[in-house]
Amino acid sequence: MDNQKVTIKTLLDMKTAGEKITMLTCYDYLMASLLDQSGIDMMLVGDSVGNVLLGYDNTIPVTMEEMLHHCKTVTRAAKRALVVGDMPFMSYQVSREEAVKNAGRFLKEANVSAVKLEGGEEILDIIEKLVITGIPVMGHLGLTPQSVNVFGGYGLRGGSSEESEKMLNDAKKIEEAGAFAIVLEKIPAVLAKQITSSLKIPTIGIGAGVSCDGQVLVTHDMLGLFEKFTPKFSKRYAEMAKEMKECFRNYVQEVKDKKFPSEEHSY
Repeated sequence: MDNQKVTIKTLLDMKTAGEKITMLTCYDYLMASLLDQSGIDMMLVGDSVGNVLLGYDNTIPVTMEEMLHHCKTVTRAAKRALVVGDMPFMSYQVSREEAVKNAGRFLKEANVSAVKLEGGEEILDIIEKLVITGIPVMGHLGLTPQSVNVFGGYGLRGGSSEESEKMLNDAKKIEEAGAFAIVLEKIPAVLAKQITSSLKIPTIGIGAGVSCDGQVLVTHDMLGLFEKFTPKFSKRYAEMAKEMKECFRNYVQEVKDKKFPSEEHSY
């Protein structure tokens, strides 16, 4: 594993070389330490923290202060991986000035290397302003969870020819606006392939097929820690929630039966 710090140039070079990019979500110091030691290229401090750790039904209630708190813990541990902070709902949509102010806090206060914004043509001016200011931006097209109330759910995006054409055009415009990468979430694999081949910047897929330049998953999904639901696109590499509950039950029973602490664990 190359221990050299991953930068935006690293990611662009990886796309040029045909080397796949790896990204997982991360919300705390311990997980960030483990991911960093495992060779992950990028960590996304996603607003999915609202679902996974904070108990919200969706990502909309997540605040700037909550995102900054979790970003700070992750960047303290990330020595190699590039850390991206998710800008929460209503932190960038109101105005370019407010977007710059809030995005700047991610870099100044939380030490992330970049921010991620959801949306296409409607936020191009914001992307341009952030990049000009010196704030690297990752785009996000397809299923955009912050717009769940507009779309009425978490269904597939880009299924119609009209929608897919718009997404392709949006991707090109996001690249032109200065974004260094784009997340493509829950779109047809054939569309993701078309977008990926038309861009010079990397695409990071989640439920978008194998042709994307990289892949991202919610870590708690792939570890089997989050049990409320499992998206089709998320492969479970472990069932850690089941293992943890078994450990907890064993501890409870041993304390009740006065088997713990034993002489071995006593002074």
